Amino acid sequence: MNCALISIGTELLFGQIINTNTVYLSQQLNTLGINVYYHFTVGDNHQRLKEVLNYALQNADMVITTGGLGPTQDDLTRETIAKAMGKRLVLHAPSMKRLESFFRDLNRPMCENNKKQAYLPEGSIVLQNNNGTAPGFIIDHEGKVIISLPGPPKEMMGMFTEGVMEYLQEKSKATIYSRVLRFFGIGESALETELLDMISNQENPTLAPYAKEGEVSLRITAKAENDVKAMALIKPVIEEIRSRVGEYLYSEQDEELAEVVAKQLMEKQITISLAESCTGGLLAGRLTAVPGISKCFYSGYITYSNEAKAGMLGVKNATLEKYGAVSEETAKEMVMGLRKKQNSDLCVSITGIAGPDGGTDEKPVGLVYIGIMYKEQLTVHRLNTFGDRARIRNYTVLSALNAIRNAIK
Repeated sequence: MNCALISIGTELLFGQIINTNTVYLSQQLNTLGINVYYHFTVGDNHQRLKEVLNYALQNADMVITTGGLGPTQDDLTRETIAKAMGKRLVLHAPSMKRLESFFRDLNRPMCENNKKQAYLPEGSIVLQNNNGTAPGFIIDHEGKVIISLPGPPKEMMGMFTEGVMEYLQEKSKATIYSRVLRFFGIGESALETELLDMISNQENPTLAPYAKEGEVSLRITAKAENDVKAMALIKPVIEEIRSRVGEYLYSEQDEELAEVVAKQLMEKQITISLAESCTGGLLAGRLTAVPGISKCFYSGYITYSNEAKAGMLGVKNATLEKYGAVSEETAKEMVMGLRKKQNSDLCVSITGIAGPDGGTDEKPVGLVYIGIMYKEQLTVHRLNTFGDRARIRNYTVLSALNAIRNAIK
């Protein structure tokens, strides 16, 4: 079964409200094995809503609307759906009684326009609203299904779980299950090239790569009777991907790189200390955001100036004068000085030019050195990255995390 979601409300188009309803419904439908083909957002306008609704009905088996079920004149969803499906709006007596009871309990008079909420398309399945006044409804007519839900997220989610979920479970006997793999050190186009034959010939499961700043994710999705059978379809695909690009694969559970590295440090009981210059504590912040990291995180120094590098880490003034703060030699002495000071199992130093100023032809903006000393092995990684200051610092942190991961792997 294929579905289109229509979010109704001019406030959504103005950006006054974040549309969380679409995210929630897409996730829920995914677990039910229902394909979401379209997301539409339309304002409180009868003609435009009619056009979108007609298009959705022509191209999907099921349409779910959210919003436009209130009592005011711009709440047009009931009327538009009824007309599109050739239905009359008729009074639903139980809904009217609930409305009257609602206002009576509040000791407030019910306005005349509130009564329109109790008029629903004839023959529809009425969905009770336990968190508000507007009932929803389901129309199943000539092979098409329209489900109309209120716009406020609490009302929509409550109605979906209490009234729609069971209905849809009867409609769909399948589930859609996804696993997200995450990669660092390979670009989106390079990853697609390595997996091109798998992507070109995909049926079930399907593969979809997408880029995030500094890394790439690959979503593998299978449709089957249940999660166990779907995972059985996905497992051999993951094994093949691992055999091709496993060196770049850092998570098969859609985890952040910092979370993966922190867990590895904790599991292996490896203590770590950091000395950061251009990243200004960002690496320490990523790692210490992971619960439990205090078991192995010893210290983090921000040695931004040459004086701090020399005074706190013992970097030689002669090294700074001859090679500069941004150099392999300085990164090496930073990490060696940190080891002497803290005696952690693993020490990391970072020094670079994050910009936008400070670069030269010899040392451009984006040049970074990362020193890693694990036990007695010392390596220095050189990066030539690009972008604005925020991107360079973020990519440096990811690169440092990946270097840590590889060092302890």
